[in-house]
Amino acid sequence: MDRIIEFSKYVQFTFGDSVLEIIYLIASGLFILGLKMLSHPDTAKRGNLWAAAGMLVAIIGTLFLHRHNGQKLGNFGYIFAAIALGIAVGWIVSRKVKMTKMPELVSFFNGMGGAAAALISLMEFPHISKELIAEHGMLNWQALVIFLGLVIGSVSFAGSMVAYGKLDGKVKDIRSKFLRLVNIILLIIIVTFIAFLMTRGHINPAELKPFIYILLGISLVYGVLFVMPIGGADMPVIISLLNSFTGVAAAMGGFLYGNLVMLTGGILVGSAGTILTVLMCKAMNRSLFNVIVGAFGGGGTAIESEQGLIKEISITDAAVLLSYSQKVIIVPGYGLAVAQAQHLAYDLDKLLEDKGVDVKYAIHPVAGRMPGHMNVLLAEADVPYEKLLESDEANSDMETVDVVVVIGANDVVNPAAEEDPASPIYGMPIVKALKAKNVIVMKRGMGKGYAAIENNLFYHDKTRMLFGNAKDSLQKIVSEVKSI
Repeated sequence: MDRIIEFSKYVQFTFGDSVLEIIYLIASGLFILGLKMLSHPDTAKRGNLWAAAGMLVAIIGTLFLHRHNGQKLGNFGYIFAAIALGIAVGWIVSRKVKMTKMPELVSFFNGMGGAAAALISLMEFPHISKELIAEHGMLNWQALVIFLGLVIGSVSFAGSMVAYGKLDGKVKDIRSKFLRLVNIILLIIIVTFIAFLMTRGHINPAELKPFIYILLGISLVYGVLFVMPIGGADMPVIISLLNSFTGVAAAMGGFLYGNLVMLTGGILVGSAGTILTVLMCKAMNRSLFNVIVGAFGGGGTAIESEQGLIKEISITDAAVLLSYSQKVIIVPGYGLAVAQAQHLAYDLDKLLEDKGVDVKYAIHPVAGRMPGHMNVLLAEADVPYEKLLESDEANSDMETVDVVVVIGANDVVNPAAEEDPASPIYGMPIVKALKAKNVIVMKRGMGKGYAAIENNLFYHDKTRMLFGNAKDSLQKIVSEVKSI
């Protein structure tokens, strides 16, 4: 009878494990499907829902089927209370956040992911397998995964918080060769510290707990100083890089727990962030090393060419010029997001299309404050994806364009990137607005862009400035176009 009971428990335990692995496989598939669907605006919303469903399936499976040392999980009251609190906070914040604050929200959420990964390492360090320590001492895979998860997660958290502060205008760039030297020294200290801890031999991890907190502190300081010197115009690249850090840190947790769905999710986030970082660097014609240690934005010493007179254009003249054009390209920038004018831009687009004007949008990869910021902004206004052109595609046909309308963009149309070797943005591919027959620039004033350098496009003979809030200006142009 005892053997029958033991066999029944074994079958139940094995069956539960098998079902959980199948659930994790389904969840991983949903993650991959969701990520695939995010590649196109028409399917992006469903992709988010599929990926969220995958996470829900993984959570439910873990709560009710996961066993640790033969024991099921407990403390469901605390777990469900924490989940409910997280859902409530996430829902409220996401509903209330403005599109202009979306980059800050992305940085904040990414930082929370890094913090979670770091906390996992902190909690699991005292519980490193006694068998592994008895056989290999601290020089074992479990300790290495914990240290990497702690360092990478901490750097991601601290760096993301600094990025959040920079995007929100609360943290200023600190540019100093000395600071870069400090960062290199801190990185060497971190690597040395990990090597020191892993060579402690057969020791109880609890005895090393003070050292793990020292490693945490050094990593947090490094995360802050790592992002501090990065120029404002490089923030889209850094956000992508920090996102990849969080994914790698999460993958470390997957290794630690032998959790396939956590490992899959971390790998997907890490690899996607890495690929996006590489693409963003390529879009700026710069290496990642140059982004990290270079000086792009916020501290440039560009040589300003002889500036001409600013030529303004009236609302009526702008409406007439656009209405009687054959091709128009709109170049959106962060100013469009600030003014929340994307819907009016599309209203103007549709009015011009009704008049036989071919209207497209030139999207620069680093326009805005985060990767894909302009794509998200225009998708919110239901602009057809087919109307969005990458910079290279738009530039190839720019000479046939009658009017380029620059709305709130600055650095991504700055000719200094091609003409001024002393400019911090020299060599960065831009939207070549000056190749068009006419340029209308919509700005609130003559303020500089995020890279904090002068834009000589504003003084060119082809350019006409339309000052004012983009939303108000577009509303007036729409009214004028309707009356023509």
